[in-house]
Amino acid sequence: MSLGNSIRHGAKWVFIGNTGSQIINFALGLILARLMMPAEFGTVATILIFTNLAGFVAGGGMGQALVRAKEASKRDYDLLFTVQFLIGLVIVGFFFAIAPWFGRWYANPEYADLLRVAALSFLVRPFVNVPSNMLHRDMRFKAKTATQLTGLVVYNSIALSLAYLGYGPWSLILAGLFSAITGALQFAWYARWLPGINFDFARARDLMRYGLLATSNNVVGYIQGQVATFVLSRTGDAAAVGLFNKARSLAYMPFNMVSGSAYEPVFRAIAQSADNPDRVRYLYLQSIQLGCLYTYPIYILLFWLAPEAIRFFYGANWLPSAEPLSILVFAGFFMSIGHPAGALLAALNLLGKELVMQVINLVILILGMLIATPYGINGAAWVLVASQFFGMIYITTIACRATRIGWLDIAKAVMPAAAHAAGLLAALVLLGELAGRFINGDFLTLAFYGTAAGLIVILSGLYSPFEAMRHESRKMLGLLWGRLTFAGNKKT
Repeated sequence: MSLGNSIRHGAKWVFIGNTGSQIINFALGLILARLMMPAEFGTVATILIFTNLAGFVAGGGMGQALVRAKEASKRDYDLLFTVQFLIGLVIVGFFFAIAPWFGRWYANPEYADLLRVAALSFLVRPFVNVPSNMLHRDMRFKAKTATQLTGLVVYNSIALSLAYLGYGPWSLILAGLFSAITGALQFAWYARWLPGINFDFARARDLMRYGLLATSNNVVGYIQGQVATFVLSRTGDAAAVGLFNKARSLAYMPFNMVSGSAYEPVFRAIAQSADNPDRVRYLYLQSIQLGCLYTYPIYILLFWLAPEAIRFFYGANWLPSAEPLSILVFAGFFMSIGHPAGALLAALNLLGKELVMQVINLVILILGMLIATPYGINGAAWVLVASQFFGMIYITTIACRATRIGWLDIAKAVMPAAAHAAGLLAALVLLGELAGRFINGDFLTLAFYGTAAGLIVILSGLYSPFEAMRHESRKMLGLLWGRLTFAGNKKT
């Protein structure tokens, strides 16, 4: 299989995995939102701030280093497992030791027990990470997707059952632990991997030179994502955290499904093509263009229908998250442009330059959140938008210099999506004036504007002045027609 076909095949399966994950989480989230209160979600979100941060340290970036490396042996993977398991033991001991203090800090002793149980996942993670990295290196994204979706089914089944029985935040913590065990077993089966021990720490130092930068970027990026949750948890209440996280998860959903799906295959492909500058430039610009083409229409629709979507799917208790959702969609526009640069810099071993940007952006984000505290979750949303804009400008500038392309090339890549997003918004405004008064109820509103938006995007794309948009519209129309024809043939 050629490199281009490998990328498309890999991106397809990562997209299926991400989309399936979003659909499963969304569907089960609807039920969980009615079984659990925002404060209970906020409690778990507070725990995860610290355990997820430790997760980046546990990985050490060595797995990503092996994915990028030209060669990787069984001994390398045994070394990766050994180091990650030892780090996991240290992390578990650390969390068990600080758990009582953690409970006192939040004036809730339940936090201590939740933290201890959540920490047990660090004993499972090496059994997940090593075979997952093996599949990533071989671009076997179909196997990774199958494992991801199975884990989600296990997670949501356990979470839903325990939430129904009244276990509150324990529902999510225990579901996460058991789904990790399921994922470890399935990853090992697909990769045909058995754990081994290797104490070649000289080789570990070589891998960690790259891994340290990768981990540092991941840690700083993660802290950026959790600053709002942490500030809100200390200055507001758990309900505010739950409402804000719901808005952010919905706003980031299009990005995670589309642009996020391209990261792994593009990272691996650019690493393989590092000696071919023209190929690297093509992959980078294409990832920007396609990411924007598919996410921008969804962001416009989220902006337009935020209150109706929140009220219909989650109920009146979650309605205060509608306004921050409509604000955070602007962050999505910038993320779709800036995110591919991260894959590019990681593949070209330029993570040091990205780290500088991440640290500067973190300082700006912290100061912004502290200033925006009196404005609640809406103020926090606007700070995130400003942070994403700054990050997009900075990291894209670095990527342009590394690939010797200009901002005009970036603008050309974004222009088809931006033009059609503006046209879609204008069409929705016009429809609102003409037909809005006749559409009553959240369901009818969502169905009407959702159907109209889909038709507008596909049909206007067919006559677009941009070839990229025409190509994608023909592809979507052909796929839809093929599905309808297939269904018709089955009936006959």
